[in-house]
Amino acid sequence: MERDGDQLSARPALEAEGLRFLHVTVGSLLATYGWYIVFSCILLYVVFQKLSTRLRALRQRHLDQAAAALEPDVVVKRQEALAAARLKMQEELNAQVEKHKEKLRQLEEEKRRQKIEMWDSMQEGKSYKGNTRKPQQEEDSPGPSTSSVIPKRKSDRKPLRGGGYNPLSGEGGGTCSWRPGRRGPSSGG
Repeated sequence: MERDGDQLSARPALEAEGLRFLHVTVGSLLATYGWYIVFSCILLYVVFQKLSTRLRALRQRHLDQAAAALEPDVVVKRQEALAAARLKMQEELNAQVEKHKEKLRQLEEEKRRQKIEMWDSMQEGKSYKGNTRKPQQEEDSPGPSTSSVIPKRKSDRKPLRGGGYNPLSGEGGGTCSWRPGRRGPSSGG
């Protein structure tokens, strides 16, 4: 029985020593890395909250889809709505194509009409360039035809520099003129 008593008294001493060791170890760990542990716990909490809301939303969406898949009326309505939207977009596209084709037809008709006018004016001996810019003006004005002489516009602009200007000559009336420096030693004291 004495052994049992020794074992009982030795056991609390071992437990106290183990608790002391645990206290020292945990205390030094918290003293060294305490703030890191606190911030990481907060971060884990925030991440867990975000993920749990997303998981709930994903689960709810999955349940809604499963319920919709089971109800044939909802599926039929969704397919009809998709078909109607596709048909509407196709009609809009067809209308745009028709407008584009009509515009191309009008451009082709205009080009064909201009070519015919050019050909007619060439057959009459008139200048076709003047006709395309000023249609029907020469035919309305009585008098001799001046279609063979094309008047040139005179430039009302004055030249930028005088006619005798040469940038390599050193003349030309600029206030800035370059002169080479003096030769010889510098005039220091």
